[in-house]
Amino acid sequence: MRALDAIALRGIRARGRHGVLPAERELGQEFVVDVTLFLDTAPAAAEDDLTRTVDYGELATRLSAVVAGKPVNLIETLAQKLADVCLSHERVEEVEVSVHKPAAPIPLPFDDVVVTIRRRRS
Repeated sequence: MRALDAIALRGIRARGRHGVLPAERELGQEFVVDVTLFLDTAPAAAEDDLTRTVDYGELATRLSAVVAGKPVNLIETLAQKLADVCLSHERVEEVEVSVHKPAAPIPLPFDDVVVTIRRRRS
């Protein structure tokens, strides 16, 4: 089997209301999503055909809608929902998803909170 190629989308920004604190649900905040899709891009390259790969513009729109959609308590849960969207594309074999919560309610100076998960098609 040939090694999988990677398509990465970095810095997808969307406002969501995820978190366990009431203020997070009420006010919302910006989340940043990075995804790396692992798939075989050779068929798309050989035929120069978008239908043989992932339309990353369409995928970014779907991921943004998940972030802006129904709130969850944990960014771990949000990351799983985003991974599920990526894996729903028939060509994606594996995905790595990072969810950044740069405005997390932490009472100390910090740069970012990031949860990263890696999932594979079962």
